[in-house]
Amino acid sequence: MADYDVIVLGGGPGGYVAAIRCAQLGLKTACIDDRVDPQGEPVLGGVCLNVGCIPSKALLDSSHHYHRAQHEFADHGIHTKSLRFDLATMMQRKQQVVDTLTGGIAMLFLKHKVQWLKGRGTLVGDHCIRVTGHDGTEEPQEYRADNIIIATGSSPVELDIAPFDGKRIVDSTDALTFAETPKRLGVIGGGVVGLELGSVWSRLGAKVSVLVRSETFLRNVDSQLAEAANKDLAQQGIDILLGAKLVSVKATAQQVTVTYENTDGEHTLSLDYLLVAAGRKPNSDNIGADVVGLSIDRRGFIDVDEECRTNLPGVYAIGDVVRGPMLAHKASEEGVAVAERIVGQKPEINYEVMPFVIYTAPELAWVGAGAEQLQADGVAFKTGVFPFSSNGRARASGDTSGLVKIFSDAVSDRILGVHIYGANASELISEAVVAMEFSASAEDLARIVHAHPTLSEAVHEAALAVDKRSLHS
Repeated sequence: MADYDVIVLGGGPGGYVAAIRCAQLGLKTACIDDRVDPQGEPVLGGVCLNVGCIPSKALLDSSHHYHRAQHEFADHGIHTKSLRFDLATMMQRKQQVVDTLTGGIAMLFLKHKVQWLKGRGTLVGDHCIRVTGHDGTEEPQEYRADNIIIATGSSPVELDIAPFDGKRIVDSTDALTFAETPKRLGVIGGGVVGLELGSVWSRLGAKVSVLVRSETFLRNVDSQLAEAANKDLAQQGIDILLGAKLVSVKATAQQVTVTYENTDGEHTLSLDYLLVAAGRKPNSDNIGADVVGLSIDRRGFIDVDEECRTNLPGVYAIGDVVRGPMLAHKASEEGVAVAERIVGQKPEINYEVMPFVIYTAPELAWVGAGAEQLQADGVAFKTGVFPFSSNGRARASGDTSGLVKIFSDAVSDRILGVHIYGANASELISEAVVAMEFSASAEDLARIVHAHPTLSEAVHEAALAVDKRSLHS
């Protein structure tokens, strides 16, 4: 007889959401997680809430306030004297935000009667998981469940040429806890993590150099927006080095020396710290996959079908540990969908309409295809562009950088992609997601009344521009 209807392995955004939804549907549910907080106490929330999405956004906001006070407040008639920042207080606030949210998940587990099994879970047999406690003092316990959801997440990729030492060569977790602002910070990788954490420390006074192996900056973003972002980041003091191939990385107690080469030859950087943000890998090791015959591909991703079913009956996998983008919101939606499938419902996830965001300042957000992808796919399309510099609310707030770009099918006018670079792009993109989910046309967006004055009017104007009838540009 099973101990539970469902056991979820992993307490991150995919796992804890799956567990809550299972409980809401009347399933006896347990969630296994082995994460501990800085004090060594068990904590839920996974990477995202503890050392990823949430703490990075807390620091991004704090550093952005400081940057604006330094460079923008005077334009508003606000003058600050002897401006300074207290890094320890910023870090304390960041941790308070994390503690509030992770504690909230524990309360939700209590509310929905989800059993929190604290420790490391390993698949040991048919529908059976062994849980080993955090401190190893208690005997491992085995639990059976009719259904198992694997949501073990991902970890930073470590490079052979620049192995983490936790001192000078660091991962994203370490870069969220610096005790002082580096004078020189190097970042390997020009993706979300590298640009966001690079932005934090740049705003707080670090000279940041981002080494990108590709000759193209932000390949998944429309090139016009990527070029605008590159220009703004350079003005903010972040040096984006494209086509940079690592030659050597040498760390001492005091600094890191990075040698790289590009089309101009070989170059050397002397840095206080080197953040390696070269991607993430799925956490599929050490979960007992070999023991139970769980199918895993050569890259370490658990093989699943379109409904997140593995090759084992009653075993599902979601989030970063399976195919698709490594996004917290993707993991959460998969968790909800799997819970509903277990009880016989027929949910769907439209992976084609998945929003992406980079929380630089300004923000970058996009959903669907950009011009380069559409051209490569041979799709005939129309384009509408509107700059925030022509938007009244953006002018009033001083956030005039960036633009909205909408792509629609040349025949049907169905929206194929929306790319936004500007203030609050992370919020504005939701309108595009909803529109595309319901197969809206650019004309549909153009006909919707938008409140004035708002930044969302830039989306409206871009939709009008698809038909070459923008009113304010």
